[in-house]
Amino acid sequence: MIQPWEANRKTRVGRVVSAKMQKTVVVQVETLRLHPRYHRVIKHRTKFMAHDAQGECHLGDQVRIVETRPLSRLKRWRVAEILAHGHVAEVRPQEIGAELERPAASLSPSPAPVQEARQP
Repeated sequence: MIQPWEANRKTRVGRVVSAKMQKTVVVQVETLRLHPRYHRVIKHRTKFMAHDAQGECHLGDQVRIVETRPLSRLKRWRVAEILAHGHVAEVRPQEIGAELERPAASLSPSPAPVQEARQP
């Protein structure tokens, strides 16, 4: 049963773009808006910090968030449910072009080179 104070709460659907904090996820919500002058459809993206009490959300998940009381300085939303699990590979920017530079025979990962500190 929905409580009377829960009936007027705002809800949003978005994707988890960061799940690195404890009990907090960053959810990016995309909305389509019409430009006031040029009448073109524009994607508007907004990031919300949402409370994830069980820590079930992962990067790329599609979630529904619900407005709630202030939980911290930036958290005003909580995760109501996970709609779909997303699978996003986390790749460092240095690894993106690394496969193109190495020959095809040596695609196995090699240890990162150690850089020595310069002496003044």
